[in-house]
Amino acid sequence: MSDLRPRRSVLYMPAANARALEKAKSIPCDAIIFDLEDAVAPDAKEMARDQAVAAVRSGEYGKRELTIRCNGLDTPWGADDIAAAGVAGPAAVVIPKVADAAQLDAVAAQLAAAGAPETTGIWAMVETPEAIFNAREIAAHARLTAVVMGTNDLAKELRARLVPGRAPLLPHLAQALLACRAMGTVVLDGVCNDLDDAEGFRAECVQGFEMGFDGKTLIHPKQVEPCNEVWSPTADEIEHAQKVIDAFAAAEADGRGVVTVDGRMIENLHVENAKRTLAVAAAIAAP
Repeated sequence: MSDLRPRRSVLYMPAANARALEKAKSIPCDAIIFDLEDAVAPDAKEMARDQAVAAVRSGEYGKRELTIRCNGLDTPWGADDIAAAGVAGPAAVVIPKVADAAQLDAVAAQLAAAGAPETTGIWAMVETPEAIFNAREIAAHARLTAVVMGTNDLAKELRARLVPGRAPLLPHLAQALLACRAMGTVVLDGVCNDLDDAEGFRAECVQGFEMGFDGKTLIHPKQVEPCNEVWSPTADEIEHAQKVIDAFAAAEADGRGVVTVDGRMIENLHVENAKRTLAVAAAIAAP
């Protein structure tokens, strides 16, 4: 399932950190993942769960899309996380290390048992070799609303290096992206770990955008604004998109078979891209 809801910047926030949860109310990210997994120590898991549920129910995060990353079903906390999240009714539960569609079936059944609303989807983290091979069936699951690339764990599983440009990971990112596009599923790029390399972070955002990802997951608030900028249509792009649409409409009305804008041939595919650019811009600007 896909839509044009902005998901340019998707920020992980440790749900055990009350100050971080409060700060997140003013951060201009499109979506928040309240994290119960990697960012939370074992003795803080239950507190984090309670705080994430309270945050989702609070109504204090504006139009941000709110999700909860649960612990895996193979942990002592996973089932309780899904049950509590299901009652709270976030936009989605984020499930780590999804290997196949059968795992999503189990999560969907637990959400149903908890009485979760139909609007609560599943975001599957693809972060293992098995998940890459099964990306198409994962992306096709009926309750799935997004795939999240877990690049840190994927690199670990592959014994690959996390290097500037991400060359060791690109084939696997592309394979997952291809599967999601084939199934019409939203797909989010993985995190960038280097918080001190602003230029390198922007380059990684541009790479993800140019590959076709719908947005990027982030680990620090300072990454939000440059990420939003990369995934937002510029004023020039919006103007050009409108010119393409208008020129094509005028040509059709006149019965002309050839359309050019700024010296370039325009076809139906360019019109569809232009319409999407305007729709994305409108969605970003919506209150």
